[in-house]
Amino acid sequence: MTTQQGPQRTAKAPTGPRTLAEELRSRADDDLAALLRSRPDLLNPVPGDLTQLAARLSSRASALRALERLDRFTLQVAEALAAAPDGASPATVRTLLTGPAKVKPHPGATPLSTADRAAVAAALPRALTTLRDRALLWGPDNGLRLVIAAREALAPTAANPGRTGLGPTLADATAGMSPARIQQLLVSAGQPATPDPVTAVAALAALLTDRARCDALLATAPEPALRLLDRLVWGPPTGTVPDATRPVTAEDAQSPVEWLLARGLLLPSSPGSVVLPRELALHLRGGRTHRLVEPVQPEPAPAGAPRDPRAVDSAAAGQAYTAVRTVEELLDLWGLNPPPTLRAGGLGVRDLKRTAQALESTEQQAAFWLELAYTAGLLAPDGEADERWCPTPAYDTWLQRDTADRWALLAAGWLAATRVPALAGGPDGKGKPRAALGPELDRTLAPSVRRAALALLAELPPGTPATADELLPTLRWQRPLRGGPITAQPTTTGHPTGTAPHPADGQGRDLRDDLTTWTLAEAELLGITGRGALAAPARALLTAEADPAEVLAPLLPRPLDHVILQPDLTAIAPGPLLTPLAQALALCADIESKGGATVYRFTPESVRRALDAGRGAADLQAFLEQHSRTPVPQPLSYLIDDVARRHGILRVGAASSYLRCDDPALLSEVLADRRSADLRLRLLAPTVLAAQAAPDLLLATLRTMGYAPAAESAEGDVLITRPDSHRTPPRAAPTPVPDGPPTPDDTLLAAAVKAVRAGDRAATAVRREPAPDPGRLPRTAAAETLASLQTAVLLGERMWIGYLNAEGIASQRIIDPVKVEGGFVTAFDHHADELRTFALHRITGVAELEE
Repeated sequence: MTTQQGPQRTAKAPTGPRTLAEELRSRADDDLAALLRSRPDLLNPVPGDLTQLAARLSSRASALRALERLDRFTLQVAEALAAAPDGASPATVRTLLTGPAKVKPHPGATPLSTADRAAVAAALPRALTTLRDRALLWGPDNGLRLVIAAREALAPTAANPGRTGLGPTLADATAGMSPARIQQLLVSAGQPATPDPVTAVAALAALLTDRARCDALLATAPEPALRLLDRLVWGPPTGTVPDATRPVTAEDAQSPVEWLLARGLLLPSSPGSVVLPRELALHLRGGRTHRLVEPVQPEPAPAGAPRDPRAVDSAAAGQAYTAVRTVEELLDLWGLNPPPTLRAGGLGVRDLKRTAQALESTEQQAAFWLELAYTAGLLAPDGEADERWCPTPAYDTWLQRDTADRWALLAAGWLAATRVPALAGGPDGKGKPRAALGPELDRTLAPSVRRAALALLAELPPGTPATADELLPTLRWQRPLRGGPITAQPTTTGHPTGTAPHPADGQGRDLRDDLTTWTLAEAELLGITGRGALAAPARALLTAEADPAEVLAPLLPRPLDHVILQPDLTAIAPGPLLTPLAQALALCADIESKGGATVYRFTPESVRRALDAGRGAADLQAFLEQHSRTPVPQPLSYLIDDVARRHGILRVGAASSYLRCDDPALLSEVLADRRSADLRLRLLAPTVLAAQAAPDLLLATLRTMGYAPAAESAEGDVLITRPDSHRTPPRAAPTPVPDGPPTPDDTLLAAAVKAVRAGDRAATAVRREPAPDPGRLPRTAAAETLASLQTAVLLGERMWIGYLNAEGIASQRIIDPVKVEGGFVTAFDHHADELRTFALHRITGVAELEE
């Protein structure tokens, strides 16, 4: 095997800018600002001049980020440009997408009608403009060039055929092949020999790109060989064969694979595999790079019948009210009994189950409500040594606002949050279940998918519902490279509705598919949608054209200021209650059932709870008389008076602890009760008992025995316990995990453009370089060195470089750069007469040479 000689000179470039930096200099300030707005990663830090900006635009990380934000057709245009020779024209790109009009397409390709071809022609200028505006494409219209990083990312290879399914070009596939073997391929294909391997490769490529001659060659192929090519034509373009590098000639070929190998129609990509050259694949495909070209965004086609928009808004408003009350109930519950925080962060499985039972919901829905309160800043860890989850002081402020304002805060937090509650309970990277409120539920893709899915619903006629399967084709077209990791199989785990999403095409789903399904389920729970259609308050939330709270307020059910007391010790709230009334009623009664009407039940424990909080019997009687549409039933009055009569007769204090009472007979009764044996009571005085138990345990035990004791302070005063005593210190809402740099504002963009222009004027003030001195090494800045070498690769120019080797010895080289990648330059070194690799950081400078 011998090394290939220096690369062949390319034709003179079309008239236009010679480098990307030159094209950037010709842009207006507004165009540069638009470029920096679409690619904000370029501003960290602000480039010193346009040469640095061009080098940063050509970096792999920045180019990949920009490619991820292209729609499907624009990406297909970029892929076609990457598959075409550098310097292609729009007509060439259009032909690669649609195939020549007079060439019969491959049976595996989607047929294109005249209207389809017209749609491609109409959409192509917009796609090229998008690529040019984002500096992924430059050059004149008759010589379009992808930036190097974009071409390297999209150009199909044997190891990475990409979305086109094509393989490497014949020139790339034969790199490193011996000149004698290349001549063998040429002769076996029926072509005359050439004087050198470069022209031999060019002659083989010309054969495969000439439709008539290539058809004539394939007409002589055996049928099994043609079937083998047909299996590789749409990708992957590689196949496994034993000893793929053996030098087979046309006379020695015995099998279909050997027939193809002998003529260069299949080429070895490794000792055990072969690859289909790109030129032949395009010929077999009928000249098309893509099996299916999609110039127009597919519109959602909802199968469900449109619903009355007023019914949709009413249903969404009812669910919005339920969401607010559910969050309120949840935080009231956790204010009373804060659950502990796991050592690794998050909430324990048992606490999640208890919360779900208290809310009468599934664990997945409970995780959603918890994450909703957390992202709104209403819930946080308290930061104590034994850390617990508690409501924040912002929760008390939130309670004082109207229901519509409270919902707007929850909805806005959900829309912007990177937290994904549906991931709770699913396995993490180590196979362990993720905890609700844990640190592993952030996904940067979530906010963009939520907003995109709701935006599609907003584009439908009001009242039109749509499912995730109906929205996903459009979402995939808008951002084909932004799907996230693939999940093997759809499951119900973490799904708010508890139903399994439908797998797309019978294959695994990516994260975007799952996020879309979860978004629609969560939107229904939150009242963003009603009966599957987007509601009016959510439209205001998306567009910011109106205050969503003001749109929601007239739709909400009017809160009531009364209940209906029943003789069976229950109270019926026929609708939503005012928040102060609901809180006061929940203090003295237990919620028995929820729904359109809420049923509260009065029990001795619930009445005692109100008395412990400082309410008196007279206060309770007056409160119920004021807010009941019916007279207070006699059984309820008797219950309140009976509990109040016994409440506080026994007093529990801290000694270790003690129990005192003004009625010695009652103390004797307690002391004689066998249920108090564990308290180890001892009579100290006729009115005082000492207990070997903590005051809280003594209180709880006496209450289970049917007594109504009251706690007292060291001064002998009755202690009043309030249910809202647990609060965290002031806490801010969690900040969403950023998905890349934030979009800069107009002020920053104007300042950045001004700084780049000023730096470029300083850098280009003196451009004339002295003639190369054979005794001195050329010296250029690192950014200029990189940009010059990248330009030399594109234009096939010869460069003069200074180079310091690992021993620190300086030398001058004349090179023909072939590739700049990963901090190294691959080039043909005329001094060593071979292809070599140079480290970029060891190149002192570059200069152009005259022809």
